[in-house]
Amino acid sequence: METLINLSILAVFIPTFFFVSITPGMCMTLAMTMGMTIGLRRTFLMMIGELLGVGLVALLSVVGVATIMLQYPAVFLLFKYLGGAYLFYLGIQLWLSRGKMAVTEERLDGNNATAMELATQGFVTAVANPKGWAFFVALLPPFISDDLPMAPQISILLAMILVIEFCCLVIYASGGRTMSKFLQKSGNLQLMNRIAGTLMMVVGIWLAFG
Repeated sequence: METLINLSILAVFIPTFFFVSITPGMCMTLAMTMGMTIGLRRTFLMMIGELLGVGLVALLSVVGVATIMLQYPAVFLLFKYLGGAYLFYLGIQLWLSRGKMAVTEERLDGNNATAMELATQGFVTAVANPKGWAFFVALLPPFISDDLPMAPQISILLAMILVIEFCCLVIYASGGRTMSKFLQKSGNLQLMNRIAGTLMMVVGIWLAFG
């Protein structure tokens, strides 16, 4: 391991990225919302898309593509607005206790959304966030040493990023699932849908205009 990456750098990187990742953000809010409405198991599908997006952003940030993209913010606008509008629409559907993710008496898990739809929501949320690109551009370079092979360092850091991000997503989704069970026991499914819908709309607005 010593020849692949500086362990002292790794010891600083892990807590630093965990602190940043566990902080409430768009992806974590989305995970909590989906944990409430579709359960932890199906939220894993969203996590797959989100992790693919995070991995892509991190990799492109290291190779310098992100620097170019950040100089042309118009590239993000259409993607951001469409993604934000879609999440906001899902939030309205949840608020009205309609749609594929809403929880009803007949369906105590909103489980009609397809795997592709769930994964796409996670991917779009991760990739369409300019702040995510800026964060990786600022964070990753200081942790890469010029004295060691580049590919192994990037691979290890990327693996650490995905593992930490996944753990944080599970924490938030589990919290959402626990909240949903409490609300289901109280029989207030409409309140649960409205809480989840409000959070989803917040994520949509955050994505589009944040």
